[in-house]
Amino acid sequence: MPSTPPSPADSTSYDQAIAWLWSRINFERSGVPRGLREVKLDRIRQVLDRLGNPEARLKIVHVAGTKGKGSTCALIESILRAAGYKTGLYTSPHLERFEERIAVNGAACSPADVVRLVERLRPVAEEVDSLCGGSERGPTFFDIVTAMGFVHFAEQQVDYAVVEVGLGGRLDSTNACTPVVCAITSIGMDHMKQLGNTLVAIASEKSGIIKPGVPVVSGVTQRGPQSVIAVKADEVGALLTQLNFQEAPHPALRDLALSLRGDHQRANAAVALAVIDQLIYQGANIPNNAIRTGLTTASIPARIELVPGQPAVIIDAAHNDTSAAALAATLAADFPHHQRTLILAISRDKDAGAVVEALKSSFEQFIITNFVNNPRAIAAAELAEIVENHGVPSERIHTSPDPASAWRLAQEITPKDGMIVATGSFFLAAELRPLILSARFGGRQAPEEDLH
Repeated sequence: MPSTPPSPADSTSYDQAIAWLWSRINFERSGVPRGLREVKLDRIRQVLDRLGNPEARLKIVHVAGTKGKGSTCALIESILRAAGYKTGLYTSPHLERFEERIAVNGAACSPADVVRLVERLRPVAEEVDSLCGGSERGPTFFDIVTAMGFVHFAEQQVDYAVVEVGLGGRLDSTNACTPVVCAITSIGMDHMKQLGNTLVAIASEKSGIIKPGVPVVSGVTQRGPQSVIAVKADEVGALLTQLNFQEAPHPALRDLALSLRGDHQRANAAVALAVIDQLIYQGANIPNNAIRTGLTTASIPARIELVPGQPAVIIDAAHNDTSAAALAATLAADFPHHQRTLILAISRDKDAGAVVEALKSSFEQFIITNFVNNPRAIAAAELAEIVENHGVPSERIHTSPDPASAWRLAQEITPKDGMIVATGSFFLAAELRPLILSARFGGRQAPEEDLH
C-alpha cells in the first residue's frame, strides 16, 4: 500500500521528519541486541502516557508469530473492511515508503500525516529522553512509530486496529496495548539470539502478548510450543482457541480461492477466521459474504507476489527456512514447468544456510547479491560461498554488487518462458520491487495473469 510521495512544497518538512525518525536507535538497521537487553516496554509506556494513552481508545487485534503474521493481519483487516468497519493496519517493516506501516481502510497514511505525527511525538520522545540517565536510551524508532500508529488510529476513530508484532511479543513495543483478541500464527527458529535457541523458548517470548481475559487464537502446530501457550493462557485466564489443522477446514475456506498465493496461506486464513469468530462472539457484525470477500481480495506485497510478463517474476520476503520452504512448495505446485533464476540476498542475523537448503533444488541459476540500503546484508561473495557449500555447482552461481545489477543479469540469463524469483529478505524486496514494477508497468501494480 505505497502512499503518494510528498509534493515539492512539503518535501523539506517531510524529509526532516523521516530523518529524525531514522536518527533514533533503530534495530531494523542495526540488528536487535542479543538477549533483548535493550528492548523494554517502559519507554513506550511513558510515551503513550504523555499522549493520553491513545491505544486504550482502540479495539485492537494483536498478532504475533514467526511466520504468517503479516498475511494474517492483512486477511483480518480485509474481512473487517469488507464488513463495513473502518480499519487501521499497523505492519513492519515497510517495503517502499515509510507511510505503508500505518494504513486506514487500506490506504497508507499521507506524508502530511507523517509530518504532523512526528511533530506530535518529537517533544514527547525528547521529554522521555531527558528522563533516561547514564547508559539508558530513550524511545527507539519502533517505540515512536508504534505510538504514531496508535495516535493516528485514535484520531481517525477506526473501529478496529489490526496490529502486527515486530519481534517476539513479550517486549515488543506493540505489547503496550491491551487488545480485544490476540493471535500467535506459528513458532519457528528465527531470531534465536534474541528469543532463545529452542521452539519452547521462542514460544515463551511470543506468548507474552497473551493478556488476562483476552481471547487468544493459536495456529502453532508443535506440541512443546502449544503447551507453553496453553499454560500462559491458563495462568492469566485467557480463552484459548488452539487450531487443529487435521480437522475439517472452516466452512468459509471450503472451495474458496484465496487471493494470497500458496497452500501455507490457508493456515494463515484459518487463524484469521478464528479471530473473526471471536470478534463476532463479542458482537461484531461480520456476515459470511464479507468474510468471503475479504479472503478473496486481501493483498500484501512481497508475499509470493506475481509480476506477469516475460519472464514472469515472483517477489517474496522469505527470510527463514520455513517461509523459504513454503515458497519452494508453491513454485513446485503452481509453476512446475518454469526454468527459474533466483535472486538472493539475506541479512547477517538470519540462518542463511537453512534458507539456501530450502531453496536450492528449485532453481537452475543463482544470482547472489546484497541490498544496499541496510547494513545488515551478508556480503554477496560470502553468501555465494554458503550457496556453493550447500551443493550448488559454482558454474550456476553468479554474484552482483547490488539488486539493480542482479535484476539486469537475471533478465539476460532467464529464458522468456522462465521465471525470476527474488527472495531472502524484506530489504531485498524493498529495493527490487519498485525497479521491477517500473520496468514492467511504469510503477503501477498489474493484475495477475494465469501462467498455467
